[in-house]
Amino acid sequence: MHRPDPQRLSSVPDTPHGLTPPSSAPTAQSVAAPGLIAFAALVVANVALAFGPWFVRATEVGPVAAGFWRLTLAVPFLIALAVQQGARPTRLSRGVWIGLIVGGVCFAADLGAWHLGIRRTTLANATLFGNAATLIFPIYGFLIAKTWPTRTQGWALVLAATGAALLLGRSYQLDAKNLVGDLLCILAGLLYTVYFILMARARATLAPLSALTLSTLAGIVPLLVFALAMGERVMPTHWGPLIGLALCSQVLGQGLMIYALGRFSPLVIGIALLIQPVVAGVVGWLVYGERLGAADLVGVVMVAVALVLVRRGPPPEVPLEDALDTPDFERQETV
Repeated sequence: MHRPDPQRLSSVPDTPHGLTPPSSAPTAQSVAAPGLIAFAALVVANVALAFGPWFVRATEVGPVAAGFWRLTLAVPFLIALAVQQGARPTRLSRGVWIGLIVGGVCFAADLGAWHLGIRRTTLANATLFGNAATLIFPIYGFLIAKTWPTRTQGWALVLAATGAALLLGRSYQLDAKNLVGDLLCILAGLLYTVYFILMARARATLAPLSALTLSTLAGIVPLLVFALAMGERVMPTHWGPLIGLALCSQVLGQGLMIYALGRFSPLVIGIALLIQPVVAGVVGWLVYGERLGAADLVGVVMVAVALVLVRRGPPPEVPLEDALDTPDFERQETV
């Protein structure tokens, strides 16, 4: 199977199978630089996404309604960026449309469950449980996509998981007060994993911004219906937190995350997700007065070392967009 250049930044997906001209073979320098860009995009995506709970708590609308506005306010920016990158209408297969719609609905359900959980548990617990994909997504890659880890990557995963547990250990509480919120955030983490898998499939066909824009559109109506059915307040009087949520979490965070999904294996994506609990711990310290203790600082260092190990190790054998490539997901120009 032809392997497209996984490091190329472009507004369209990788070149169709077998059509890469010989003259386009990248030099060592051209491959190295975009690789660093892709890794930086993955890190920035997780840092931006970690501020989501802060914005949700600052809004005056209901938690599900906040998810609705996160997607709705982000759509114009996503469309503008996609058009600027050269996106144009084209015909997609039924399988691609089903994947995008189901992925968008799963992401909407993830946001609804997570935002409800954020209001019912601690910030640390919400971040930890909401990122259950940290472990589930790499396991999926090992078992289904067969992207087996190297020894270094395996130790990096153990190191990162241990560091995150240390970081959140003092705030990790399961009691009657926050049990419902914890369960909602765990549900959100499971739905987030399904969204990751479906969007990785979409990235085998579509450019990152095109895939994100279409899946975002698919999630707007379900969130609005859910918010109205729950009797939540939908219309805000202060738009600042909602605009920040849309731009920081959906446009910047998810935009860079969808781009990174096509460049790295599930293991790398899963370990990078642990950046979010680290950033959430810092936000909790600065905003809510939750000071970091010695165990927290050790956890930060362990996660940082794990990220360095997984970055310096051998490149992943098969990015997920190639491992899941099937005839149903023929590569299109763009959308």
